[in-house]
Amino acid sequence: MKRSDIIRTIQVQFKNMRMADAAAVLDTVADTIIDSVAHGDRIEIRGFGTFQPRHRATKMGYNPVTGQPMHLPANTTILFKPSRELTKKMNG
Repeated sequence: MKRSDIIRTIQVQFKNMRMADAAAVLDTVADTIIDSVAHGDRIEIRGFGTFQPRHRATKMGYNPVTGQPMHLPANTTILFKPSRELTKKMNG
């Protein structure tokens, strides 16, 4: 599913909404989630799942081509954990 498909779905749900307004709604939700997770907050959307930042420590790794040890810096990634309802729907 692409962004345009989601916008069309929003338009179908809310019949009087223009495409530009539906796009603004989607962009606002996405921007809010991105900004909150970037600031270190945990986002919970009931029935869908949670987004939270995950901090990874510095560690030593190996170059898979040369086998030489290399330093992997600390970084932050995003962890998404689906809700029970989403997992049930996906599995059957």
